[in-house]
Amino acid sequence: MTRQDPPTQRARAHGPLGWLYREVSALVISMQFLTLAPPLIRRRLELEELGRAVGYFALSGAVLGGLLAGLNALLGRFLPGGVAAALLLAIWVFVTGALHLDGFLDSCDGLWGGHTPEDRLRIMRDERVGAYGLAGGVLLLLLEYAALVSLADRMPALLLAPTLGRWSMSLAMVAFPYARPQGLGRAMKDHATWGRVALATAVALLVAWVVLRWRGLIVVAVAGMVTWGGARYAQRRLLGLTGDIYGAICVLVELTTLLALTASWGVLL
Repeated sequence: MTRQDPPTQRARAHGPLGWLYREVSALVISMQFLTLAPPLIRRRLELEELGRAVGYFALSGAVLGGLLAGLNALLGRFLPGGVAAALLLAIWVFVTGALHLDGFLDSCDGLWGGHTPEDRLRIMRDERVGAYGLAGGVLLLLLEYAALVSLADRMPALLLAPTLGRWSMSLAMVAFPYARPQGLGRAMKDHATWGRVALATAVALLVAWVVLRWRGLIVVAVAGMVTWGGARYAQRRLLGLTGDIYGAICVLVELTTLLALTASWGVLL
């Protein structure tokens, strides 16, 4: 029997302290995986820990949203609205390491550029960006920028969009099959559970209610439909989902949230 390092021993400890350590570690792993947060956990991660982190995707999005909302308040004191919106969007992409945007670009190329599931998966592995990816990325960023500029109060959108985007990843990850036999996304999917999705959903609903009350719950429902529709489309084209598809769904839900909050709600009043 090999000797385990102290963090792994603590992660397997029983009782309240062991549970607390596992859950805090899952949150930290989620932040490390989804953002450029400093790697506080440097040891080799266990597969169960990766699956547990899925439950904190929405909370990681809420933390990111809080950062963006704070920056928006700061930038708004010194810069015109359009310039502040552009800087916010740039920071949004940078803080996430462009991880989800890259997945969206690869997904555009693969889903629309191949003739068979095998061709599409091969194209998505290509590091080069094709015409579909370039066009999709430009249109995505343009629409996000236009939505941010049009919002009189950006705070609700900045809090809710990153939260729902990452919640959608946890939902798609557990609800749909994976297209590749191995990979980091596969490892997370295989060890995530519906209980983790329930945790992420609770966080998403709480943030939505605190920020926008019943309108926030409607946006959650719309985000869920976009998640389900996007995942079903990708499943038909690829016979499963991939890490790139998770990223694409995330940014699509973020965009959907921004657009929903720019729309008129008068018909629902």
